[in-house]
Amino acid sequence: MTDDPSAGLGRVGIWTFAYEGQPAGRVRESAAEIEELGYGALWYGEAFGRDAVGQAWLLLSATRRITVASGIANIAFREPLATAAAARTLGEAFPGRYVLGLGGHRVDDTIHEVDGYPVPARGRAVTTMRSYLDAMDAAPAHGVMPDPVPRRLLAALGPKMLELAAERSWGAHTYFVPVEHTSRARQIMGSDAFLGVEQAVVLDHDLDRAREVATAHVAGYLAMAPHQEANIRRLGFGDEDIVGGPSRRLVDAIVAHGDAEGIRRRVQRHLQAGASHVCLQVLTADPARLPRREWRELAPALMPRHDGVATPGGTV
Repeated sequence: MTDDPSAGLGRVGIWTFAYEGQPAGRVRESAAEIEELGYGALWYGEAFGRDAVGQAWLLLSATRRITVASGIANIAFREPLATAAAARTLGEAFPGRYVLGLGGHRVDDTIHEVDGYPVPARGRAVTTMRSYLDAMDAAPAHGVMPDPVPRRLLAALGPKMLELAAERSWGAHTYFVPVEHTSRARQIMGSDAFLGVEQAVVLDHDLDRAREVATAHVAGYLAMAPHQEANIRRLGFGDEDIVGGPSRRLVDAIVAHGDAEGIRRRVQRHLQAGASHVCLQVLTADPARLPRREWRELAPALMPRHDGVATPGGTV
C-alpha cells in the first residue's frame, strides 16, 4: 500500500441513495453536517432521481473540504464526451474534491426499458467499459483544464473488471461485498490501486429488527442484480444461501448490524483486508428517510475526537 492509500478521502465516508428523494435545501444542509462530523468522503448513487453531475454540483457547493464521489455514475445514461466534459468542469470548480466513479452496462444498438426509461441493454461489461474509457480519453478538451485532473474509479467486482480498474483508473469501488472480497480485490489489483469499499450497516440495538432490515436489503439486490448474485457465488455462497431468500450467513456477511462498536470492527476488518477507504451505507426501515441520527451516532466511534475536534476521515 502507498503511504496515503486514501489520498484525501480519509479512511471512512458515507454512501447514500437517500438524497435522490430529498429537496435540494435539505441535501445541502445534510452534506454540510456530514463534513462537520468528520467523515472524509460523501458517496452517492445514481438511479432515476438527480443525475450524477447535478448531484455532484449540489454536494460540492454545499461543502468546503469533503471529497464527493459518484458511486457510481452510470455509463448507460450519458455519452463519454459528456462525461469527460462534466468531470473536467467539476474538477476545475472544486480542485481535488471530485472523484468520478463509473459503472453500469451499455451497448449502442439495443435498448430496453426500466420503469419506462430507455436504457442501453447489458453488453460484455469489461469490453464495454474499456471502450467507454477509450472514448473519454479521446474526447477533445478545450478551455481551462483542471489541476489536478479529477480521479476516476470503476465499479468492479469480478477479477477482470478489478484488473481493468487498476490498469485504467485510480482504482475500484466495490459494493455489496463481504470482507473476503476486499482481500481478493487487493490481491488482484496490487498494492498501489485505491480500493473504496461500500459497507451496508444497520445501527440498531434490537438485533432481530436490525437483521430484518438487513435481510430485506440483501434480498432486494439478489432479486434485481444478477451480477451481484454471480459475485456472491464466486465467494463460495451457494443455493442454500440464495434460493428462497438470503441465509443468515449471507446477510451477516454483507450487512454489519448492531451497535456502533460492532460496525467499527467491521470497518476495521475491511481496512486490514486491504481497503483504502470504507464508505458506510446506513440502512433503515424507511429507505426514503435521511439517516442523520445514525450518521451522528456512528461518528464518535469512527472519527475519534482530539481536543474536541474530529479526526477528518476517521482512524478507526
